[in-house]
This record gives sequence, structure tokens and C-alpha cells, in this order.
Amino acid sequence: MSARDVVIVEGVRTPFAKSGTKLAKVHPAELGKAALKELINKTNLDVNLVDEVIIGNTGNPVDAVNISRVVALNAGFPIQTSAYTVHRNCASALESISQGYEKIKSGTMDVIVAGGTENMSQMPVLLPQKFQDLFGKLFAAKGPGQALPLLWQLLKYDLKQIKALLTANQRDDFFPIIAVMKGLTDPFVGINMGQTAEILAKEWGLSRETQDRFALRSHQLAAKAMKEGLHKDEVSPLQLAPKYEETLMDDNGPRDNQSMEALAKLKPFFDKKTGSITPGNACPITDGAAMLLMMSREKAQGLGYKPLAKIRGYGFAGCEPERMGLGPVYSTPVALKRSGLTMKDIGLVELNEAFAAQVLACQKAFDSDEFAKNKLGLSGKVGEIRDDQLNVNGGAIAIGHPVGATGTRLVTTLAKEMKRRNVQFGLATLCIGGGQGGAMILEAEG
Repeated sequence: MSARDVVIVEGVRTPFAKSGTKLAKVHPAELGKAALKELINKTNLDVNLVDEVIIGNTGNPVDAVNISRVVALNAGFPIQTSAYTVHRNCASALESISQGYEKIKSGTMDVIVAGGTENMSQMPVLLPQKFQDLFGKLFAAKGPGQALPLLWQLLKYDLKQIKALLTANQRDDFFPIIAVMKGLTDPFVGINMGQTAEILAKEWGLSRETQDRFALRSHQLAAKAMKEGLHKDEVSPLQLAPKYEETLMDDNGPRDNQSMEALAKLKPFFDKKTGSITPGNACPITDGAAMLLMMSREKAQGLGYKPLAKIRGYGFAGCEPERMGLGPVYSTPVALKRSGLTMKDIGLVELNEAFAAQVLACQKAFDSDEFAKNKLGLSGKVGEIRDDQLNVNGGAIAIGHPVGATGTRLVTTLAKEMKRRNVQFGLATLCIGGGQGGAMILEAEG
């Protein structure tokens, strides 16, 4: 043990809700505030002791550009407490923890709040460039003489012209741009995240039935955990604005009545002819927030806290953008090496379920000598991830994946389950849009 060990004191989150449902109208800064205030209450934290607040977010709302600062002030932190926002796509909230780790480990700081918040329901719908240009000229117009012709151009699109645009395959000139779909499309290879999962499904021989069965497992395990109350130590009920008459008690994604028959009825979404990725075996677009309190061991002991876990090490690594789902296989060896461990030491794994195909492909790649030698430059496989240690209380296919918050959710879930099961080492890992992976190793305390 070392005084500069970085320990996790506590982690909490809001319920996660599918996009367009219970949290659709809750601003991401409000989601973050709710999670942060619960963290403060649960730990009886003196906010004056916090050196910095670091929060992950990808949607970057225009009225809260540095959303971490907005969340911190709204949650009651003093003006002098610095706060900043980080963005690493799906691993934004893991990045917030890793940056907190470095600052505490180095001795620069002692107490950090790290987390993430995301409301994917509120990611904007954008005007096509043609309309943006017209509006720009309209706002810059000097007098009616310049403005009226521009207004006429905006108003002249009657039904016949719209039909002509569609017939001429000029949809991009007219139709709004859905930001969340644009954001889930990789600019380097020009395909969306679902299409990258289709590549993995084909290359690793993953049948539709195999993927659906994994999705069913996710729902069954998440529903079982909810019934047993395992999430109550992690999920804080959230009263819903504006009247605060309704309280969301838990995630609304898990289905205890999910079945293979229901999953089989869903059609492929990204490759309608030969694909196998459906809305049922992929994670839903989701809203939610998660926060975590980190300290140096010396500080935690001085304040009388009993930590959940120690952060043993972490790692990020790049991979092919078109196979971004394999990111965990690339980043985990980095984290293991820094931690002085191997996969044989790992008792529990939280691997984010962006798609069933992606998780299943990772399992195969983790256990492949050939992949390790050809792609990772290792002498042998990274190591097996058994079903009985993987996402034991369900994963994002059921729970959801609010992109900017998931990394903190994974680490919090892992730390609490390690404590329940008396597991010494655990791995939290996820793929990252754009072709990266992130991984963090936790060690049990006490």
C-alpha cells in the first residue's frame, strides 16, 4: 500500500432511460447535477475539499459548453473549485477517471469527482448546409431589399419542389441532419457504428441467433439484478421535472419478459439484406449520468472513508476504425501490463455491450493466439473471458449506453460487484467510436 494509491470512495448514477422516454426533457446538466448531489449526500462530502470536477460528455449542449463547470456550480461546489469537460466518445467518462487518477497519483491533487452525463434525446437536429447558408445571409442582410429575396428562397419550397428534390436523390439538400446519427458515423471510414458491428459479425462467424441469445442474457441478468435490489446501491431514484410528481426508480431498458421469439421478429437495421444487427441485439440510445468520488489513500484514511476499490492501472489503445468494437482487446493488455497482472488474475469483467456482435467478437479475440500475434504483437492470447465473469448483472443492451456517462457506470458497477463477491481484481473496458479501446483495472479494498 502507498499513501498515493488512488482509491474509489463511492460511485452513483441516475437511472438510465431509453431515448425519447422518461428523461428526454431533462437537461444533461440537470442529470449530472442529480447524480453529483446524490454522491455528495451519500458520502457526506465536504465540497470544499474537492480539488477538481472532471465530467465526460459528447453531446456538448450549446447552453452548457463546459458542462462540468455548470454541473459543479449547480450542485453547490464553491466558485473556486475548477471543473472541465472531457470527450473521448464512448470512453469520455472513463477518460474523466483516468485524468483524475493521474492528478492524484502524481500528488498534484487529493480529491477529485469524476463522471459523465449525456442526454442523447436532446442531441440536435441540424439544418442542411444549403439552409444554413440562406439563414446566415438573412441575418446579415441590411434592410428589406436584401432580406426579402432571401426570405422568398426559404419559402418557395412547395410540395412539388420537395417531391422533385426527393426524386432527384437530393435528400441531403432538403432533409435535416440528425446529430446523433451523424455523430455515430465514423468520418475516417464513412460507416456508422452498426456497420462496424456487421463487419465483426461476419468476420468472426457470429450468427443472428448467437447475438440474440446474448442480448436475451443481458436482459435476463439485468432484470434479475433489479428484482434482487442489486442496483439500489448504485442507482439513485430521480424525481422528474417540471412538477416532480413522478419518480424514476430504476433503468427502464431491461425487460424481464424478453424472449428469443420477440428478438427474432426484429429486422436488421444497418444492413437490411444480409445483416444480423438489430435494435434488439444492440444497445439503445440512452439518457443518464454517473458520478464517482476519488481520493488518495492518505486523504481517504484521514477523512475516515472506507474505499470500494483501488485503481490498479488503466490503458487506452487504437485499432482499425472499421473494427472499433475490438478496442477492448487492444487496450486491456496495456492496462494489465501497467498493473503487473494477467487475465488469469481478473475475476470480474464489465465489457460495454455496444452490440452483442462486438462483445462476442471480443471474447473470441481475447482467447485467440493468432489474433494476439498478428494484431497485438504478443506471444500468446490475452486470455479468456468466461461467461460467468462477464457482465454478471447485465449490460448496455439492457441497461443502456448514454455515451458520455457509460465509462463511470462500468467502473462503479464493477467496484460494487467485486465487493459483493469478494473478488480481488476486476476489469472495466469498452470500445470507442473512431477505433479505440479503454480499460481500467480495479483491486479490492479491505
